[in-house]
Amino acid sequence: MARWRWRALILLVYVVIGIYVAWVYDYITPGLLKDVAEALLAVFLWFLVLLGIDLHIGG
Repeated sequence: MARWRWRALILLVYVVIGIYVAWVYDYITPGLLKDVAEALLAVFLWFLVLLGIDLHIGG
């Protein structure tokens, strides 16, 4: 069980560092984050989209 926790921790640190590097080198931008957030809202709240509710963030 302890071995699994170490692997999960190493994977988490690896992903966090990767996100930081992608942000610094402009692979991740605020516009991209907005688009991803809108897409996730549409996926998880799809029934609201079918009812005609606009899930676009910020206009």
